[in-house]
Amino acid sequence: MDAVLEYLKIESRADLIWVCIGLGAQMMFSMRFIIQWLSSEKQGKSVVPVAFWWFSLTGGLLLLVYGIYRGEIVIILGQSTGIFIYARNLWLIYAEKKRAPDP
Repeated sequence: MDAVLEYLKIESRADLIWVCIGLGAQMMFSMRFIIQWLSSEKQGKSVVPVAFWWFSLTGGLLLLVYGIYRGEIVIILGQSTGIFIYARNLWLIYAEKKRAPDP
């Protein structure tokens, strides 16, 4: 067990909590692909549902926070750029819905 904790750089209870947050964030971030795949299968064509962007944004934000805590520059840079893209896509989706006439 000590070897696992050492490998994961877990030296305190706080480190353990942050590793759990990081793993949970990565799972959430990965769920977007499952959502996209299932939606595409259901419609019989490639689609990107709104949930894809919400999972992207939430998972990306959590991974960014985790990366900042752990001092992981690769995670910080990778997630900080993606967050703007995910947020912008959500903005565009909801702006389009506001412009669309009510049925």
